[in-house]
Amino acid sequence: MGNEILWSDVTEIELFGLNAKRHFWRKPGTIPTVKIRGLNTFRMHCICVCAPTQGFSESPDLEFEYADTDKWSAELSELYSYTEGPEFLLNRKCFEEEFRTHVSDKKWTELDVAQHRAHAMRLLDGLEVITREKRLKVSRAILYMVQGTFAECSSEAEVQHWMRYNIFLLLDVGTFTALVELLNMEVDNSAACSSAVRKPAISLADSTDLRVLLNIIYLMVVTIQQEDPADSPEWRATRETFKTELGSPLYNNEPISVMLFGMVTKFCSGHAPHFPMKKVLMLLWKSILFTLGGFEQLQNIKVRKREELRLPPLPEDSIRVIRSMRAASPPASASDLIEQQQKRARREHKSLIKQDNLDAFNEKDPYKSDDPREDEDDNDDNDNSMEAEPFPMERDEVMPPPILHPPSERVNFPKGLPWAPKVREKDIEHFLESSRSKFIGYTLGNDTDTVVGLPRPIHESIRTLKQHKYISIAEIQIAKEDEFQKTPLSGGEEDVEMCSTELLYQGILPSLPQYMIALLKILLAAAPTSKAKTDSINILADVLPEEMPTTVLQSMKLGVDVNRHKEIIVKSISAILLLLLKHFKLNHVYQFEYMAQHLVFANCIPLILKFFNQNIISYITAKNSISVLDFPYCVVHELPELTAESLEAGDINQFCWRNLFSCINLLRILNKLTKWKHSRTMMLVVFKSAPILKRALKVKQAMMQLYVLKLLKVQTKYLGRQWRKSNMKTMSAIYQKVRHRLNDDWAYGNDLDARPWDFQAEECALRANIECFNSRRYDKNQRNPDFLPVDNCLQSVLGQRVDLPEDFQMNYDLWLEREVFSKPISWEELLQ
Repeated sequence: MGNEILWSDVTEIELFGLNAKRHFWRKPGTIPTVKIRGLNTFRMHCICVCAPTQGFSESPDLEFEYADTDKWSAELSELYSYTEGPEFLLNRKCFEEEFRTHVSDKKWTELDVAQHRAHAMRLLDGLEVITREKRLKVSRAILYMVQGTFAECSSEAEVQHWMRYNIFLLLDVGTFTALVELLNMEVDNSAACSSAVRKPAISLADSTDLRVLLNIIYLMVVTIQQEDPADSPEWRATRETFKTELGSPLYNNEPISVMLFGMVTKFCSGHAPHFPMKKVLMLLWKSILFTLGGFEQLQNIKVRKREELRLPPLPEDSIRVIRSMRAASPPASASDLIEQQQKRARREHKSLIKQDNLDAFNEKDPYKSDDPREDEDDNDDNDNSMEAEPFPMERDEVMPPPILHPPSERVNFPKGLPWAPKVREKDIEHFLESSRSKFIGYTLGNDTDTVVGLPRPIHESIRTLKQHKYISIAEIQIAKEDEFQKTPLSGGEEDVEMCSTELLYQGILPSLPQYMIALLKILLAAAPTSKAKTDSINILADVLPEEMPTTVLQSMKLGVDVNRHKEIIVKSISAILLLLLKHFKLNHVYQFEYMAQHLVFANCIPLILKFFNQNIISYITAKNSISVLDFPYCVVHELPELTAESLEAGDINQFCWRNLFSCINLLRILNKLTKWKHSRTMMLVVFKSAPILKRALKVKQAMMQLYVLKLLKVQTKYLGRQWRKSNMKTMSAIYQKVRHRLNDDWAYGNDLDARPWDFQAEECALRANIECFNSRRYDKNQRNPDFLPVDNCLQSVLGQRVDLPEDFQMNYDLWLEREVFSKPISWEELLQ
């Protein structure tokens, strides 16, 4: 090969010459592999590829606002895959056939409310016919109504207006309950399941009935959830009633979320491979979000519970504080600027680049492959092996002191800490005990008030610690549970609030481990880092068409659709897990711990780290969407002719909202699983999460960086002194962004928690506490027999009929001889 190589087409390069290390440079979306040998091409490569690093750290902050969901229109469009496009017209045709049969030639939008209601009732009656084909046609007609009777609309806003009107109308006549019953029937359809199991390849056609029903239910749940100030009082009352019913065990004696969880496990077990899993997961997420509430409702519940427990109010609202933070992008120091100028000059004047400089470039290359094998090649046996790629503008070596300071560069000190510091009761106890032991030579156990004999500075320290003491709801719940376990008779009955969270926990409790395993299996299959395996579950059943594409354009469209499909699945699962963890933790900490422990047992921690072990910037900026095919745009406007260029261009957004949302959710889940759990923190260290997490810091978004820095903070003490010395800018970012825990020795590793720990005992003790809680509160049949009431009345005991086994009755004489007549009886002792 020669110098005529087009660098825009290159995805993989191997360099040979001057004992160079092998280096890969990939551009996403292209396939060819180019091998370069020889000195001339080696020089050319060094000049061409160094360009992208210039100005990389100057990239602007991502204008991303974290919320419960994306915009309503985006959530509607993600329900449909692009291969479902032709079905929009089919739904319209089914509706118009039904409409013309019973109604005049008027349009739907021209009828009055009474006529609308009468036709909705007719369609509801049509759902109860025996013939499957007839039922499907009526379901499609209802789906067209729920989609806003788009053929009679001229804009997207008009479609959304008629969607809301039609959905509230259908809910009012009782369509939702009938649809859930039909869905139950389809889930239990053994003929469809056995047919799908035998098929070698499952496509969109195998899940038609399920998809139509799930589409209607999803659109109803998402639309009713949307609050509008212009809504009538009747609609507001309907919304609250529907929300209560959705979270109550009214559908098949269980909340609808439990039924959907059952669909997920049935799919993962291989008994129903035709289930449209993306739609099931999206509906499950929206049902949980609607019935339990989003982040704002969680904050309100937390404030209310703290008031009920007479705890001090919350110091701040976390989401609001994070929204006001800026992404960390440490500015280059004067020495960095000088070194950059010198390197630039060397590149211009020298044709050969030394190996050391190439290695330095390799460490800073933003397009470097995230293949973990490359990290292993460069790892040494020292503590610095945890390091992979530096923070933007960060060096692995300690920089020399700056020689000069440009007059324009000034140090900007932060006005104040973003978070109020917190201290636990345990921290105050530990500080007092160590102070007493040091200055006086005795200890007082859990006494945090006696300061006799301690020096004045210690008094000041204790006053400061107590000033910032924070008691969590979880600590109160654990203390109450300990009291119930110690005094089961005198402790009294526990008053359990039967809220939606409690009802959901009771519903999923018997099969919660299977649900967690199933969700993580699907997450693994949808992760972009997963390799295609023959034994992995097929999550593409509801996106693949019956006939595979024959042209390049169709293949490109299907490729975009498949990637988008996987991204939406990751988004839904990450949101489901995070919502459940947060709601369970507020409802009762042991509900949270039960779910969290089963996630850990199912390898959730390495799975999330595997997800982040990719080029995360490429994932966040992925363009896997075709905006002209999104609903409702595609049913209102004329479709332009699709070309390969328009598909490659993607949308014009700076980032993909759903992918950034998924990444933040997964980081929050990882934080929740590892917080205050030393055994799980050690899992982060063992799986070498530090370099993976540091690569995620390249994304200039404050919330994502904060949760990455939190995960780095908890394991810093275990990474060794050399790692901390080499990552001072990351350490500074932690000091600047993460909440301060007073007297937390995280940065130095002198804490007792950094010493050897019996990790297995920690998890076993937690598991024992969880089992005691679950059996005490939910397992009414397995109560401790020592605490059950005893019947001491002689007459009632002797009057009970006891069924004796047949062999006992046959050998009754032998039993009397052996157990009664042959044994001496001391009547004096009995009488006494």
